[in-house]
Amino acid sequence: MPAKLTRRPALRRAASASVLTLALLGAGLPVAAAESPAPGLSRFYAQKVAWGACDGPDMPRDLQCGKVTVPLDYAHPGGATLDLALARYRATGTPHGSLLLNFGGPGAPGVAQLAASGKAFMDLTNGYDVVTFDPRGVGRSSPVSCGAGQDPAADAAASDPELDIRRPQALLTRLRQSAELCAKYSGPVVKHMGTVDAARDMDVIRQALGRKKLDYLGFSYGTRLGAVYAAEFPHKVGHMALDGVDTLTEPLSEQGRAGAEGQQTALDSFIDWCTSDVGCPFGQDPRAARDQVVRLVRSLDANPVPTDFGGTFSGQDLVGAIGQGLYSKQLWPSLERALASLMEDGDTRRVLSFATGGITAPPRSDGGSGGKGGQHTGLVATQDVPVDNLPAALLAINCADDPDRPSDARVTKDLKDLRSAYDEASPVFGRYRLTQLLMCYGRPKGTDYIRDEVKDVPSARMLLIGTRGDPATPYRWTVETAARLGDSAVVLDNKGDGHTGYASSKCVHRKVDDFLLYGSLPPDGSSCPADGNAWSSPVEGDE
Repeated sequence: MPAKLTRRPALRRAASASVLTLALLGAGLPVAAAESPAPGLSRFYAQKVAWGACDGPDMPRDLQCGKVTVPLDYAHPGGATLDLALARYRATGTPHGSLLLNFGGPGAPGVAQLAASGKAFMDLTNGYDVVTFDPRGVGRSSPVSCGAGQDPAADAAASDPELDIRRPQALLTRLRQSAELCAKYSGPVVKHMGTVDAARDMDVIRQALGRKKLDYLGFSYGTRLGAVYAAEFPHKVGHMALDGVDTLTEPLSEQGRAGAEGQQTALDSFIDWCTSDVGCPFGQDPRAARDQVVRLVRSLDANPVPTDFGGTFSGQDLVGAIGQGLYSKQLWPSLERALASLMEDGDTRRVLSFATGGITAPPRSDGGSGGKGGQHTGLVATQDVPVDNLPAALLAINCADDPDRPSDARVTKDLKDLRSAYDEASPVFGRYRLTQLLMCYGRPKGTDYIRDEVKDVPSARMLLIGTRGDPATPYRWTVETAARLGDSAVVLDNKGDGHTGYASSKCVHRKVDDFLLYGSLPPDGSSCPADGNAWSSPVEGDE
């Protein structure tokens, strides 16, 4: 599947209805519940997916791959296009349709995730072809990059280890430079990322799969994507389950603080678990171990170590890696071994795999990514995904979804208070999260559609799952989002721990399957007990 951008001549004619539709799209107002696509989009909705063998050494034989083509800019569908990578496991019997998965992130590559975690979804193949995709800018779909290293937020933080609030103008200058690098290395796709466009892409995918309505399972950020799809296309919603519900209203500043607090709680639990094991690299004293983690991060920020890929590994890279490893208890033994390899042997390979979301390929030799397809021999291209694609895509999507762009004066004024609040939330994750928040500085203002318009959705009823001990998406976001969506939302309360419930709770797994396969919704407000981890999580770390 070539991850490419293709130029096509502009359409010469358009019916008056099409002109009106495109004007609305250009204004950022989606066309909800349209019975048929606008004339300018008809050729995209006429596609059928051609499935075939997947390229790549790690692709299971029974996984099939394909692609769909979508407009780069929905306001100008006659212009450039891009290809989105798809993958599927066929139904074991006669399917009653296709179920679309999104693994979250934002920035998680669906194709690679389904290849690695397909066993968690085999129950759903009793009635579905289980399908996933790499959203625009992600994985094999014109992947974005910031070019500088493994993580643009970590790079920016590492360039100023103390995030010196006494020199705000120097910090803002670096942030502007970072935004310019991301735009340079990502190509034109970075200007058209964000959940509103991704939801429109999903509707093209729905039609290409031959479905009148979309059946969908979204994790973490994927719940935001599902909610936006439901708002844009309410009459196209079939069975939709949203697990680990994201906020639709909180600004990035509050999301970051809440995320730092949740990750610190998870880190404390990990340290308690680790120090009960004689092999824990931090020893057996939990309090001393917590101090060691902080000292290790600061030491690596001051003196980054080299990696096998020619770059360096900083304390902020370590923070990102630890954050990824905390989302499921099933990952804790691997995280413990990775940290031991780093501390005892200076070996960054294992911990770097966490830092890059499991993508360990080196950056492209030409330094670029988005908009340039590689050579391919099958339906999914054998191409290098930039090592920083996950964090680069996460920032691009979150910034595209957030309309807040404070002035220089406001950033300078708020920086001291923000630093204090974030450090209080977490001495380990606070600065990383604050730098990630500041990375939207210098980028174009995001859409206000999600915050202002995704509410009171008149769709079929959707199942929302919130986990009480979730370190990334607090349970209150499930309650708030359900109230915002209105009568279409049904809440399932998972009493367990970890990020999302489908892979960690047999009860949640069963209730989600019953809804998706048979339309059997649990009563609103029903719950699942904490029953331990059933499987390793298929879900990427979230913002």
